[in-house]
Amino acid sequence: MEFRRRQVLGWGVLAVCALLGGLWLLRLDYARKISSDVLDLIPGSEAAPELALVRQLASHAEAQTMLIALTDAGGRAVPLEVAQQFAAALAHDPAFADAVALADPAPRDALGKELYARRLDLLFPQWLSAREAAHAPGADFSEWLAKDAVKGLTDFLNTPTAPVFQEIVPGDPLLLVPGVVNHLQGGPDWAGAAPAGGAALVWARLAASPLSEAGQQPAFAAIERAAATVRAGWPGLRVSDTGVNRFAAASRARIEREVSWLNALSLAAVLAVAVTFIRGTVRALHLVPVVLLSILGAWVGVTLVFERVHMLVFVVGSMLTGVAIDYGFYLFMQPPAYPGEDYPEKVRRLAKPLLASCLTTVAGFALLLFSPLPLIRQLGLFVGAGLVSALGAAVVYFATVRRPFLEARAWRWPWTLLAGGRRGLRRVLTVAWLAALPGLALLKWKDDIRQLEIPAPEVQQEDARIRRLFGDGGERTVYLTYGENLPAARAALEKFAGWLQQAGGGRARSFSLATVLPTPAEYAHAREFARANPEFIAAFRRELEAAGYEVAEFAPFFTAWEQFRAAPADGWAEAVAALRAKATGPLGLLLHDGRPMAWMVTVVTDAPAAAPPEELHTVSASQLQTLNNVLARYRASALWLSLIGLGIVGGGVLLSYGWRDGVRIFAIPCGTCLGLFGLLGWLGVPLNLFHLLGAFLGVCLTHNYSIFTATSAYRGEPPPISVRVSGLTTMASFGVLALSAIPVVQALGLTVALMVAAALLTIEFEHLSGLGGKR
Repeated sequence: MEFRRRQVLGWGVLAVCALLGGLWLLRLDYARKISSDVLDLIPGSEAAPELALVRQLASHAEAQTMLIALTDAGGRAVPLEVAQQFAAALAHDPAFADAVALADPAPRDALGKELYARRLDLLFPQWLSAREAAHAPGADFSEWLAKDAVKGLTDFLNTPTAPVFQEIVPGDPLLLVPGVVNHLQGGPDWAGAAPAGGAALVWARLAASPLSEAGQQPAFAAIERAAATVRAGWPGLRVSDTGVNRFAAASRARIEREVSWLNALSLAAVLAVAVTFIRGTVRALHLVPVVLLSILGAWVGVTLVFERVHMLVFVVGSMLTGVAIDYGFYLFMQPPAYPGEDYPEKVRRLAKPLLASCLTTVAGFALLLFSPLPLIRQLGLFVGAGLVSALGAAVVYFATVRRPFLEARAWRWPWTLLAGGRRGLRRVLTVAWLAALPGLALLKWKDDIRQLEIPAPEVQQEDARIRRLFGDGGERTVYLTYGENLPAARAALEKFAGWLQQAGGGRARSFSLATVLPTPAEYAHAREFARANPEFIAAFRRELEAAGYEVAEFAPFFTAWEQFRAAPADGWAEAVAALRAKATGPLGLLLHDGRPMAWMVTVVTDAPAAAPPEELHTVSASQLQTLNNVLARYRASALWLSLIGLGIVGGGVLLSYGWRDGVRIFAIPCGTCLGLFGLLGWLGVPLNLFHLLGAFLGVCLTHNYSIFTATSAYRGEPPPISVRVSGLTTMASFGVLALSAIPVVQALGLTVALMVAAALLTIEFEHLSGLGGKR
């Protein structure tokens, strides 16, 4: 095919691909497609119930909560009515589902009234169980219970706190409500006054997930609108707030900036290296279309296959610039085999190393598609699609270039400078490698979900300051006990309470609204007692009269007792649902009934250091350790996938080059990886999942260099200039990643950059030259 026709055809193919890819990307809704939610890094089908609970929490009220502090111009708390006005303005805004001024007693009073109205359904069963445990065998239980109840009433009326409850005693002579009030006094002071010299506090719940855009900027704008409304009557109002959405918004903004500058700097670094070592700056620009089409192919591939793609994929994917340019270098910088060699002949001559390096690498990354971790699958497809696009774009694009050969500048390379000492340097490298290997036994792994995000110190400081105003000094631990429904969660909570008492050595003090609720079994037993023991009420009347009380004054109690005896069998569920309906504001966080599971909250002071056993169905609400354990589990999975992937890559090399040569070729990337990890082990650097991914990617890259070098060695030539320039551009690309503010991206970039540097040194002084003359 004549050049002009081939050029037009090539341009046409590339233009169609670029047009289709561009149209696909233009039609995307990036707000829905691109995610910065850390939980999107974890599979939605995760079977572990504690992780399902973490996912559910992310969309529930706990994560949707915003804590707001209101002060005047002098930094003092504003009056309650100002906080109530602000909360009312927020509650009427579509961005918020609820807002409560914490000093407002209304939510607490409403819950107290409901507890009183349901006292026999909710409080009597546990009261009865406690009395049965204290009853001495032999005496008639109903008679003993009546005497004990009247004695307890008489003793209570002689205490200083009795006047507070004098209005409810006629309806509650068993003192069910006073008893539960004493229990709940150990809980968070959510309805108390603001700290002295602090702020008026407002608790608000978002209408949307804080991890979505709908739960971020619209909520911040709603707070500004509410503040403007209140400032009309209180000009000095100052508002500060915190919530998961503040962290999510800050993380998203920082990651977006990272994507922009990392890609730009990576491209600039790659081009700077290329221009330094390539003769003819203008002709070096022929490499740019290859890189851009590679990135386009990667973006199209990953967004076409996955419904949502995490932003970290594009941050890490910025390294594709340094990888994709490899095929451009190898095709463009290979001199013709003889004067006048046609481009199709050149491609056929280089097809074996090109296909061996590309397809084995893509096969290795394709294996990552079987990872249970979404981020790993997305990254595997992103890199694989990018590499295939790079090879295809390079082959087609350079067919449109009239003289597809890019000459390198004349540099004095190490094999020229150190020709007499190469054997000695090989020995030094060998000794260093052997010395590094024992460090593999010292490797330490540390998976921390926080390393997936950019630290935001100013947001963290503000969050800590506001939470201290809300009474959260960090000395409390919040646990969530879960089950498939509320009865199952309540049964698990009973076991957790026993473990907490034992593991805490009696020092742990806990608060849980759920502990004042009976278990379904306790409720059924209490109803059966009321129905089967009418003599208890008769004995209770006699004991009241004998103690000098007017029995008629307790008519509200006797009426409620008859209603309790006649209550339906499913009265437990009805009573709990009614109580939950009255638990508004922060009190509503204490109980949750939903799918796929229900949970109950326990707040513990002086909590034991050990985590609750798995069979207790209880996890810390901080979610941190749970997510760290998940990352550790997926790191092990990624390790096995990486090993299988390396087996595929190595197998491809052995099939292409035979057993003896294939082992020598593949020994360079594998040996480099082992040596680097041994060095990190000696240095005591804690490793994570992304060090492992970096090692896998580094092996795939350096095995390309090894293959290209072997091809030259068969002809008795030194390592090709394209390998050196390609390696240096890759080092530049991943070196830029090492500058990222995201710890895991730093880890990946530094790992690959060091592996490439070590591989280039090994290639310069290694024994692949011994392959020369064999073919």
